[in-house]
Amino acid sequence: MLQLLKALQASVLVKVAGLFFLLLVLCIPLARIDDLNHARGDSQQEAARELAESYAGPQAMVGPLLLVPYVERWTEPLRDAQGKVIGQAPQSKEMVHAVFPDKLHIEGDMAPQERYRGIFRIPFYTLTAALGGGFAGFDPQAVPHSESGSSIEFRPPFVAFHVSDLRGLDGSPALTVNGEALRFRQRVPGLPDNATYADGIHAPLTGAALAAWQTGKPLAFDMKLSLVGQDTLSMVPIAEETTAHLRSPWAHPSFGGRFLATQREVTPQGFDAHWRVSSLVTTAREQVRAGLWGGEGDAAQNAAAAVVRTAPSASMSRHASGPLQTFDVSLAQPVNVYSMSTRAGKYGALFIGLVLMAAFMFELFRKLRLHPVQYGLVGLSIALFFLLLLALSEKFAFWMAYAGAAAASVALLAVYFSAVLEGWRRGLSFAAFVALLYGALYGLLASESNALLLGALLIFGMLAALMLVTRKVDWYALSRRSEPAPATPAATVDA
Repeated sequence: MLQLLKALQASVLVKVAGLFFLLLVLCIPLARIDDLNHARGDSQQEAARELAESYAGPQAMVGPLLLVPYVERWTEPLRDAQGKVIGQAPQSKEMVHAVFPDKLHIEGDMAPQERYRGIFRIPFYTLTAALGGGFAGFDPQAVPHSESGSSIEFRPPFVAFHVSDLRGLDGSPALTVNGEALRFRQRVPGLPDNATYADGIHAPLTGAALAAWQTGKPLAFDMKLSLVGQDTLSMVPIAEETTAHLRSPWAHPSFGGRFLATQREVTPQGFDAHWRVSSLVTTAREQVRAGLWGGEGDAAQNAAAAVVRTAPSASMSRHASGPLQTFDVSLAQPVNVYSMSTRAGKYGALFIGLVLMAAFMFELFRKLRLHPVQYGLVGLSIALFFLLLLALSEKFAFWMAYAGAAAASVALLAVYFSAVLEGWRRGLSFAAFVALLYGALYGLLASESNALLLGALLIFGMLAALMLVTRKVDWYALSRRSEPAPATPAATVDA
């Protein structure tokens, strides 16, 4: 029985099986580190939500558009209990007619800034924009009657402008219509409470602007505003032709929404983007018109996919057909340390396996004996590299955190294996192999678009190198050489 146990201890096959089992056990701390990484990422998102609640969230702009309130009046037969007509009962309902711009141009600069919540940095921006365009002359005949024989009584119109989070407005926007400076208000007299545009800002037409509207003349407008938002700006193309030109010194923009930029230039000094959207290719105006009454959803949660995350409640941004069609730009973070750490952790089991394999090759070919505890310590040191990477990346740039964690891991293994493998040269050669693996992993992380290809080439290259190095190895001979020599029987002495 003792001989059998010694044979199992010396068996290469048993040693390999034990290493596979050890690899599975080491996946447990890797999984716990991955859970911690996700938890820290969730904390970052929670910090973004808290800043959105206390400061400003992502912004979605709708407008400016001209809204014409009116009252439609008609009469209905008044009947007694027997159904006989005994008179006419006056009926009325309040409605609003939306007039969209013929042309709308947005010219703006996005100045980035970062705000902190604990250790987390959240990108914000200040948009300084000039909006210009015009409305066609108002035609009362264009307003449809919902009841036959009804009459329409128009009320003074107003210009409406909507953003997801009014707290982001830096001062009152300056609006000029046909040369008349108009003043924005949060509420206008006679505005129905159930109108979903009630949460925006409104500027009643006065003076020359009102006179031009009453005579059916076109209205030209200019508007200047300063708007603070969190990472994402969404714009709704409500005009017959909507154009936009945005500039920013932020070098890592993300363009999204229904319509991508027609022209864009991204350099280390920032980005310069142009959009051009025709009403022929979007239903945004129908969505806004249909959403003027009824409040079919939470505005900021539906204005755009990026705005869903954190913006507070607002109006006029969802219709039964779905979120408003927008074109967006986001100030994306160039390196999200938690996503990078998560991607690095996905290679954790592979890296532990490769390091254990290298240690096993040293044991076989250098005729050394490594204890399972030593294998376990080596694998654990590789697993802790990913924890160290996560902790350092919260304080330093990711490349610095990676370099620091990798250097610490390589130095530890160099010192440890110099003693285990009985020589500094062997220890340094083993550490060089580990350093090569860390360098390859950083290449995978830096080249996200080619990560799958590079990862596949890395695995194939390692396997090919192992097969070429061991192609002439007699594994049975190695196993026999590792087996303990049989005991020599004691010599008998003749008396």
